[in-house]
Amino acid sequence: MLVVQDASDNSDLPQGGVVAIGNFDGVHRGQHAILDRVTGRASELRATPMVVTFDPHPLAVLRPDEAPLPITTPQQKETLLAAAGIAVVLVVRFSRDFARTAARQFVRDFLWERLVVREVYVGESFTFGHRREGNLELLRSLGQELGFGACGVPEVMLRGERISSTRIRRAIVEGRVDAAAEMLGRPFCVTGKVMRGDRMGQRLGWPTINVATDHRLLPADGVYASRVLLPSVPATFDCATNIGTRPTVYENYQRVVESHILDFKSDVYGQRVELGFYKRLREERIFPTVMDLSAQIGRDVEATREYFSRRRLEEEARPVGL
Repeated sequence: MLVVQDASDNSDLPQGGVVAIGNFDGVHRGQHAILDRVTGRASELRATPMVVTFDPHPLAVLRPDEAPLPITTPQQKETLLAAAGIAVVLVVRFSRDFARTAARQFVRDFLWERLVVREVYVGESFTFGHRREGNLELLRSLGQELGFGACGVPEVMLRGERISSTRIRRAIVEGRVDAAAEMLGRPFCVTGKVMRGDRMGQRLGWPTINVATDHRLLPADGVYASRVLLPSVPATFDCATNIGTRPTVYENYQRVVESHILDFKSDVYGQRVELGFYKRLREERIFPTVMDLSAQIGRDVEATREYFSRRRLEEEARPVGL
């Protein structure tokens, strides 16, 4: 997949594609509905499936105190868009100057003159341009005038509420990672480097890896059934992950992400890993003694083992194609 950074300043851009426009944070099921339309039409028209996205998030520039924490890193977003079948990603740098660009100017100068788009797909509630003056109606009107198609894709609903990045973030920070996974279409994942810790897990009888994550958005403190991808093996392993400050052992300790990998003993210090969250097992709490804490970790590990055992049985029983 071709990724073009600072696309608005690039004079040599691919042309004639079928384009989706949006932030695409999370690349969730609602956004996949748009991407599927783009890749399907691109195949029919023998055109290039493309995404125009913005970085950073507009609120990070216009109202930093209100800016949402990203669900995905730029690298994760690129990987997910490539897996969805997108061939070209054009990253438009959002700045205060760009925020003053009129919606009509963006369509004429960028989408039409620079990209010569054949069709554009957006969510039905999509807005863009200075003071958010642009919308699907404007895209359709200018498309008819200039010679490209514009289509709005209906929102994807789940239990009577639309799937959105905001709704997913809320589920994550509340620890409802299973609900987040249902909306994402996959588990919420963080990436990071395995760092050397204080070996407290080792002393308790449950060695852990400490992950210095690339993410500011993390699930609520607690213990989670999770899986870790170790690219060096390469393989994915079940693990019990704790997020929190370890209050039984320390006072005012920094927040950590640490995982006990089931049935695994190799040294992975310094490696980059991806950690996926499947279900919250319990909240973080203070135990009377470290022995009580160690006993609870043992129960957490067994709960993790049982969770993934049930999950595998359910997956094996699921009809092919579902």
